[in-house]
Amino acid sequence: MSDALTTFDQNLGLPDLHGLDDSLVPGVEPRALSRKQKAAIVVRLLLSEGINLKLSDMPEEVQTELAHQMSTMRFVDRVTLKAVIDEFVEQIEAVGLSFPGGLEGALNVLDGTISAATVARIRKAKGFNFTGDPWETITGLDPARLLPVLEEECVEIAAVVLSKLKVATAAELLGKIPGPRARKLAYAISLTGGVEPAVVERIGRAVIERLDAQPSRAFADGPVERVGAILNFAPGATRDEVLEGLDEEDASFAEEVRKAIFTFANIPERIDPRDIPKITRDVDQAVLITALAGATGPMEKTAEFILTAISKRMAEQIREEMATLGNVKPKDAEEAMNTIVTAIRELEAAGEILLLADEDE
Repeated sequence: MSDALTTFDQNLGLPDLHGLDDSLVPGVEPRALSRKQKAAIVVRLLLSEGINLKLSDMPEEVQTELAHQMSTMRFVDRVTLKAVIDEFVEQIEAVGLSFPGGLEGALNVLDGTISAATVARIRKAKGFNFTGDPWETITGLDPARLLPVLEEECVEIAAVVLSKLKVATAAELLGKIPGPRARKLAYAISLTGGVEPAVVERIGRAVIERLDAQPSRAFADGPVERVGAILNFAPGATRDEVLEGLDEEDASFAEEVRKAIFTFANIPERIDPRDIPKITRDVDQAVLITALAGATGPMEKTAEFILTAISKRMAEQIREEMATLGNVKPKDAEEAMNTIVTAIRELEAAGEILLLADEDE
């Protein structure tokens, strides 16, 4: 017990409180304090030592009671302070394991270990009761989930949401909103200066409840992205045939799929030449040579684009090896091209490169 208090004191930079002999203060006994008063003393002591306490997750009534309790207290003698710290450390040492409070806390602990469908059923059965700072949760969400909120909620609420997001995230979302709506939101942000914190918190909770009410999705990506990803690695003949069929069934869907597709032939239009050396470093040179040597017809443009973007010495070396390799089977060439496309997709996902948008976008 004594050792624990010593460590506690040292961590806080406090004097050796446990070494204080009560007999040095004759006739002084620790004051009888309520649990609320003891909590106020501990919080005040920690804050005075510069320790950052996150109390915002506590229920609002508890935060209010703590502030009220601290406002009624004045001075605490050292004997009482030592007694409070002794009791506090003893209670901390007695804790073996702690569990989060409330349903949302439990679901956060289980995040990633139980399925999204199970989480949805639990919330639906028990009712949604969010605790903590809603904006901390909102800012950590995928920005795509917030886009419907910005498009469908009233301008005032959408403006508050944008104001609470990181600047880069807000700019990204604003760029996806139609011009007239985006201008209204930008103007509405200028009017949010007088919004009270309580109102902002209520808006945050309302947004969380709306997002939680949305049905869980069986697939992480939309149908356009899934079809595009499949066709990315399908043989060229199959890809063309499928797209022709989609044109007949749903021309607009087929057009969206075409935009989502990224193949070897799209490299000149979608890749910055400065990123080509980074891509070639991630691809085995034998695979690169096979892909470039097998590039015929429209693919020749891509091969030349890659060779032009790398160093002259390396390009000459690759051209020599391409000539030595001779004819490449179409199947081998397509497999090598898909390997390069996979490397590009991985670099994009890691944020190492950025695919350029088509001119019509």
